[in-house]
Parts: sequence; C-alpha cells; structure tokens
Amino acid sequence: MSKAIVVSRTGGPEVLEWKDHPVGDPGPGEVRVRHHAVGLNFIDVYFRTGLYPAPAGLPFVPGNEGAGTIVAVGEGVTLFKEGDRVAYAAGLGAYAEERLMPADRLVRIPEAIGFEAAAGAMLQGMTAEYLVRHTFAVKQGDTVLVHAAAGGVGSLAGPWAKALGARVIGTVGSQAKAERARKLGYDEVINYQDEDFVARVKDITDGRGVDVVYDSVGKDTFPGSLDCLRPRGLWVSFGQSSGPIEPLNIALLSQKGSLYLTRPTLFNYIATRKELEDSAAAVFDAIEQKIIRLDINQRYDLQDAATAHKDLEDRKTTGTTVLLP
Repeated sequence: MSKAIVVSRTGGPEVLEWKDHPVGDPGPGEVRVRHHAVGLNFIDVYFRTGLYPAPAGLPFVPGNEGAGTIVAVGEGVTLFKEGDRVAYAAGLGAYAEERLMPADRLVRIPEAIGFEAAAGAMLQGMTAEYLVRHTFAVKQGDTVLVHAAAGGVGSLAGPWAKALGARVIGTVGSQAKAERARKLGYDEVINYQDEDFVARVKDITDGRGVDVVYDSVGKDTFPGSLDCLRPRGLWVSFGQSSGPIEPLNIALLSQKGSLYLTRPTLFNYIATRKELEDSAAAVFDAIEQKIIRLDINQRYDLQDAATAHKDLEDRKTTGTTVLLP
C-alpha cells in the first residue's frame, strides 16, 4: 500500500495527514510513477488553506510537481516505458510515494540531472522560464525588479534575466536573504525591512522606474510595485505569499503611467505537449549551462510536510525545497 499526505479539511499545516493511499493500475494513456522527490511550492499552501479550491474537492493529495521512475505503463502509452526517469509539474497529487499520471504531462529527465533537482526545477524553473522569456521577454538593456529574490522562483528568474542582458534589482526580507541574492548575481538588492523599496528603486533608476516587476508577494508589495514602474511598464503579479491583493480599480493603472498588468499562471504556458517539452528543455539546458543554479537548501521527509509548510509560511526557507518519500 502506497502512502500519501491527504487533506480532508482545509486549514493550517496540521491538516496534512500521512495516510495509506491506494494508487491502482494505470489506465489508457497513464503511467504509474514512484516518486524519488517532490517539490514544495507556495501554491501548495494556497490549496491547503482553501484559498485555491481543489478541483475535485475534499479529500485531496496536495503537490504539483515531482520526479521519479515509471513502474507501470497503461495501454496506448508510447512516449515512455518502465524504468524511465521522469518529472512533471501538473495537477494535484504529488505528495505521495506513488501516483498515476497522464503520460503526455511527463518529461524525461536528462542523465546529468538528479531526481531532487528535477523535482525542484519543474514548477519553479518553468515559472521562471515563462516569466523572463514570454510574459515579458527580457532583453539587453532592460531593468527588472524581482520581489522575493532569494525565494524559489526569484533565485532562478533573477539570474536568468541577468543572463539575458538585464539589470536586475531584487527585494528581500532579511539580511541573510540579501546576502544570498547578491551571491546569485543580483545587481542591486533591497531589504524592504530596512528601506522603502519604492524610493530605493527610483534612486537606483535615476527616477525612471523599471521595465517590469515580477511580483509573487501580493498584498505587502501593492501598490508599491506599480510605483516602481516606468510609464507603460508591466506589473506581473504571479503569486500572493503575503496574502491576496484587494480588488483593483483599473483606473489606477492609467493614473500611474498607463501601466500594464497581467496575472499569469504556469499551466497556461505549458498547455500543449510542445509547450511543455520546450519549457522543460529550456530549464534543463539553463541548469546544465549554469545560467541558473538550483540550490536545494531544505530537505524534509514527505511525512513531515506539515513542518515544511510551516517553515515556508514563516519565510524560513530559501531557494528550493524538496520532500523525500
């Protein structure tokens, strides 16, 4: 019998229960994956608390990314075979020793990349990829602001944007995280506990503002993010780790300089098989080329997911965190 973390009621980390969880045999187009590592992300907290309702309701197994080995193949599957090393960022169900997956939502892991790196790279890595290469295609000479620069996505998006030729500014919430962001290659780092990040951005850019703000923080950085932008700049709100933003009067965008706003999600950028393969390949290549560095700074046993969630919410984590079945 496989085990999994099961959420039977929404709430705090204590609702994450380690239980027996039957998996079954793969159906047509499916494979059964034995996880070697599972990624931890803030979206997992949103589902646990009920901020994002689980599509199939309660109970559910949280988690959106993992890496492992295929142990069984269903009818009609030609993309993979038993024994293949695979990873994914897909629907809920990753906090488990084993799970069933649609084969066309998996990607093959290159030999040079381990299971932990693959598990941690999928959601955060592909998010960083679409942010800097598609949502706002960063180019030479751009100036970029990344909130939570030492976090999972920030630690990848900032260096990637810098490699594309941008001047990269990051915000963080502690001195330790500021030091980490500098080591990652950020050109300027602002500790918003000590400084007004809006005033500091204006100072750094000689009053011009930045071309794009990548904002995963939400409530605590609004409306400051808008005030950091140049006229006709883009605010990319892709998360809300500090809480959701209040409803926005869109007239504010014109008042602050004819600004643009988007609220993207990864799954709209990897909706087709080709998009998924292209994004994953770009992430794996960026890792192998050392454009980005996947620092796995925290590891927890999967059964201790509640502790991992608490540390994540308390902002005690940096870089990438994995759960190990």
